[in-house]
Amino acid sequence: MKWIPKKPWRQKTGPVARARAGSVATETEGTQKTLERIISKAGAGSRTQARTWIHNRQVQVNGKVIENPDLWVDSKRDKILLDGKPLRKRQHIYILLYKPTGYITTFKDPEGRPTVYDLIKEIDQFVSPVGRLDLDTSGLLIMTNDTQFGERMTNPEHKVAKTYLLKCNSLLSDEALEKLRTGVELSDGPTRPAVVKRVRDSGKYTHLEITITEGRNRQVRRMIEALDSKVLKLVRTQIGPVEFGDLKIGEWRELESEELAGLIATPTRTRTSAPAPGSRTRETSRSPRRPDAPK
Repeated sequence: MKWIPKKPWRQKTGPVARARAGSVATETEGTQKTLERIISKAGAGSRTQARTWIHNRQVQVNGKVIENPDLWVDSKRDKILLDGKPLRKRQHIYILLYKPTGYITTFKDPEGRPTVYDLIKEIDQFVSPVGRLDLDTSGLLIMTNDTQFGERMTNPEHKVAKTYLLKCNSLLSDEALEKLRTGVELSDGPTRPAVVKRVRDSGKYTHLEITITEGRNRQVRRMIEALDSKVLKLVRTQIGPVEFGDLKIGEWRELESEELAGLIATPTRTRTSAPAPGSRTRETSRSPRRPDAPK
């Protein structure tokens, strides 16, 4: 009699089985993601909100109440309910906010400080900031419920250019500006070459315009600190091809289709050398200074 080996035992891997086993898995490509991430990607709320809803037993998967936000589910095959209603992907919205100083970019602040969400209360969909602007930085901030777009814009491989006006607390030499153009060493590695223009020197202060293609934490401030100076005022004036236009501080508008297409398109290669004296480039013919630009 021929012996036939048994097939290896396989654990059930459906969402309910994984929940019972209490397994926590890392995300994979495709339609399988953690439950809290799927809820967030659908535009229903932030990942923090999603975890709260799950812990409060407001979420069901295939008829079972799930309390594990790290549970793997399949967004196409599994039936997900939030407060008894099917989870559906919302229409994408892309807004441009002129963030004032004194506002943070998180949804809620334990210290009770104002957030950018206080400025967009009329929007009935949850949107997340694409990148961050710290408390003391003003300027352009894109917010959207399109998580794939947000991830693309913040991925340094896509080199989305971001332009800032800044005021330094000291006079910077041409040699110092050249260091910014070639890259400076930070605690997390050297920076990419930046496009730098001296706007003016006034008294003991240097005013600069700088364009970078990275999005590290406090990057512009740290670049200036690497030159033994400090940023006194910082305004983000442009993201890719998107500029202020008629937007006033504290206001927001939806992105135009042309602006959105320009953001998604491959960005222009960053110029790393200083312009020739007296030459006119796009950088030197930029629109007039914004009301809150460094003075």
